[in-house]
Amino acid sequence: MYLAKVHIAPAKSNNAYELHRALWQLFPDRPNDNRTFLFRVESLSRAFGAQVLMQSHLKPADSGEHVRCLATKVVNYQFQQGQQLRFRLRCNPVKAVKDERKGTVTRNGRTHIRSVRVPLISEEQQQQWLSSKLKQSGVCLQAVNIVQENPLYFRKTREKRSGKVQPVLFEGLVLVDDPTALQTAVVEGIGPAKSFGMGLLSLAAC
Repeated sequence: MYLAKVHIAPAKSNNAYELHRALWQLFPDRPNDNRTFLFRVESLSRAFGAQVLMQSHLKPADSGEHVRCLATKVVNYQFQQGQQLRFRLRCNPVKAVKDERKGTVTRNGRTHIRSVRVPLISEEQQQQWLSSKLKQSGVCLQAVNIVQENPLYFRKTREKRSGKVQPVLFEGLVLVDDPTALQTAVVEGIGPAKSFGMGLLSLAAC
């Protein structure tokens, strides 16, 4: 795995969809690949653009149009049961609710009302969501600080579609219960909206 510090110019950093497309330029000649990277915007300025932390299976190129890789290093994650770690994670905590306005879908011969994702607003709900996701990822939540962030708006010009994601930043302490599950979670990310910079789980020894 690779960790990279990336700068994205203002022209591509103020729209979450365009920012994601700019990162793809660091993996040229792979137009049909599935996304093999996770990222998190660490700072954002209309004047200077975005500073991004990116984790990828492939080594990123040095630059593309409006995007530049400032530094890259190889990382080899090794975890031990009972290990205490500090973590940082920006996520989009949501729940699925049925919405009759969206119509129905048939699965296995049965008709179901379509569901939509809605954001979890209260900190209690957000912490419960986080605790459940981390438990599935092989760690137990010990302490957490929750930072509510501004909505993230995006525009898909070609599809003439827009929307928003409601990010929440979690920072705190976890205890490793299942190193193998944690390894998978680090590689695959946690929760939805990964193409908009959610889900990258950063870990460090205490």
